Amino acid sequence: MIMYHSTRGGCPPVPFDQAVLQGFAGDGGLFVPHPVPQLSRAQLEQWKSLDYVALAREVMSCYIDPEIVPKQDLERLLAASFAPFEQADPPLVSPGQDGRHWIMELFHGPTLSFKDVAMGFLIELMDYFLEKLDDRLSLILATTGDTGPAAAYAVAGKKRICCWPLYPAGMISREQELQMTTIGAGNVCPVEVQDCRNGGDDLDVVVARLFGNEQLKKRLKLSSVNSINIGRVLMQTVHYFYAYFRTVERLGDPLVFSIPAGAFGNLCGGELARLMGLPIEFICATNKNGTLHRIFADGIFEKSPLQQSLSSAIDIVIPYNFWRFLYFRCSGDTALVNKAVTEFEHFGTVQFDDILHSKLRQGVVSTSISDEQTLESIANIFEQTGYLLDPHGAVAVAGAEQCRPGFAEHTPCVSVATAHPAKFPRVIKKALPTGRSLPESAFHHSIEEAKKADTKVLICTYDELERLLVEKIDASLKHLSPGL
Repeated sequence: MIMYHSTRGGCPPVPFDQAVLQGFAGDGGLFVPHPVPQLSRAQLEQWKSLDYVALAREVMSCYIDPEIVPKQDLERLLAASFAPFEQADPPLVSPGQDGRHWIMELFHGPTLSFKDVAMGFLIELMDYFLEKLDDRLSLILATTGDTGPAAAYAVAGKKRICCWPLYPAGMISREQELQMTTIGAGNVCPVEVQDCRNGGDDLDVVVARLFGNEQLKKRLKLSSVNSINIGRVLMQTVHYFYAYFRTVERLGDPLVFSIPAGAFGNLCGGELARLMGLPIEFICATNKNGTLHRIFADGIFEKSPLQQSLSSAIDIVIPYNFWRFLYFRCSGDTALVNKAVTEFEHFGTVQFDDILHSKLRQGVVSTSISDEQTLESIANIFEQTGYLLDPHGAVAVAGAEQCRPGFAEHTPCVSVATAHPAKFPRVIKKALPTGRSLPESAFHHSIEEAKKADTKVLICTYDELERLLVEKIDASLKHLSPGL
């Protein structure tokens, strides 16, 4: 049976359902699966022609024991989570038609973001477990743009879950904000937080403090669906398998993924796919908040002041999923991880020695993409092919162009497009020639409908946030009596 261990090694391992419902481990660490399943070539052969939902069933079956979620229930939960998608199979397009550089569109879910791929399934799982336990949860999550809308949509109408998406005022696009504030569900309460100098990272501090108070966590029934939740990371392994099977000529051939990296959960999903046996490598493409780039390039993990960029969803200077990646790369040495976390918490910086730095860099090339390069990438691809990127997909494509020389010449590369361009019209307009109207591909009907809808949002300052959350969540739980 696969159990879920803390990256910090300070609490007993738990089964899958407990790991999902708890979010953070009891010692403040992040849950990781142990052991990581190893796939045979025969299994990969059986999987290579499956559609996305069927592939998700096979991958997730490796991590979820049937005693916890029987196979028929797993199939039902997956079907429900992908039902709202325009298309469950993510398109792979090659704008240059060279067959060597692909763009994987992961934004065909209900909120036009790759977060929908894992979020819907995670919420279905949570609701399934809560029904068995006859219990409730209060979900708190900090968002820099896409996680909040995905969570709000997936939770809307669930009787056993209330959701509190927190976002820094003025640091996400208006379109992303509307996707949260126009949900209109009584169990979803978006909170706009003013005076966040460090954006979403400030909100993460409050969330971590609430989760760190064990008595308060139990009283408020707190959990999270940020990518700290292992259910999200596991589900994000699936698109690596899906893209691999559709781009390589033969099983065993290498493939490179270029990933726009913020909190690092998506690339951690890729790392799990690699550990399972997929021969893949990574380009870690950051924006000008290049925390991850400094780790891979220089071996230094340090917190720097947040810089607002055009790719706002990855404006993150503390990529918390890095601790999972470190755990995997140091072969599960929890003492090493705990020492690094403690050092970072006390001093704001960690210097990795040459041996560990070499392990971190194996199969990973990184870069930092400026706003100017992001705009150039959008403009150039559109001018040459008519294909429109969002600013985060543009970071991935620009990263691929920069870093491809670091890999074997004929190795194909898949850039991950994580959001629909309709969520970022001001950036798209800035990238395209002055005076021209936005192309049809810069719009989506769901965004246009949200602009006409009523909004519901709590507004508070950063200093007020923690007190407000405790008061509001306490009040909401009184209205959720057991035995629904």
